[in-house]
Amino acid sequence: MSSTNPWFLRARLKTRQLLLLVAIDNEGNIHRAAETLNVSQPAASKLLKDLEDMMNVQLFERLPRGMCATLYGEVMIRHARIALASLGEAGAEIDSLKEGHAGNVRVGAIQGPAVTLIPEAINRAIQERPLLRVSLQVESSDVLMERLTQSKLDILVARLFAQHDKSRLHYQALAEEKICAIVRPDHPLLSLRRPSLANMAQCGWIVPPTGSVLRHRFDLMFRNAGLELPVRLIESTALVFVLNMLRRTDYISVIPTDAAGYYVDHGIVSVVPTELACKMDDFGIITRKDWLLSPAAECMLAALRDTACDVYGLPRLD
Repeated sequence: MSSTNPWFLRARLKTRQLLLLVAIDNEGNIHRAAETLNVSQPAASKLLKDLEDMMNVQLFERLPRGMCATLYGEVMIRHARIALASLGEAGAEIDSLKEGHAGNVRVGAIQGPAVTLIPEAINRAIQERPLLRVSLQVESSDVLMERLTQSKLDILVARLFAQHDKSRLHYQALAEEKICAIVRPDHPLLSLRRPSLANMAQCGWIVPPTGSVLRHRFDLMFRNAGLELPVRLIESTALVFVLNMLRRTDYISVIPTDAAGYYVDHGIVSVVPTELACKMDDFGIITRKDWLLSPAAECMLAALRDTACDVYGLPRLD
């Protein structure tokens, strides 16, 4: 197709057609999709037919109990979501500028770098843009990746796994996340010169939920050592709860070493002097190739890269 006359101009593509594609994908049939857009079903059917006729492809299969996107439809739906999300971001950026801010940026991070990397990176970004508005979400990598795909986050500091489509992502590796066991400062285990994993297996543990990568590695650590899994387990990743629970009990928790360091320095917890055979994969800075970052997000990205050089000893790029 001619680059001087894009197809969407010749097709007189309407925003409502993009909204309809997403609504049909969400609802599964055109009747409910029309209701969500507050249009009649005949009007919705015409919008879809006009788009299919212009593109000369079928975007949805009409089934007895609904509609299912074809391969062509899946492509259009994905790009419709990106286009609509981008338009939404444009409005949010303009509103932010009207309110006197220097733009918005949404960052997601896993637990370790959320403690060691993110605060200093935000500090550097707001030195350059004092009115920058930053939102931070701390979650597991899978949750963060889903939100990035949904255009709910701009930048991640997280891990990539086999199921993630790396062809659509920029990834800059930063470091391996080391794991340690933490307890309250007067925990009985600390009276031992070097507690063994067998000693620790007798204690209660606060661990991530089943299905998480760290929980899988935690379970493997005991199995590979020929030990039964600890019987007393509490599942939580809420650090405020974990620290409060450790203060009250003889439980142990397993968390990233970087995150533990901050609380050790403040006398809140102590690290059990035993190296755990529980390793995590590298994490890094992740952005989408199909998403144009705003000036605010570019500022935050530059601050993250600059700070990572100091925190993780990475070479600076010219």
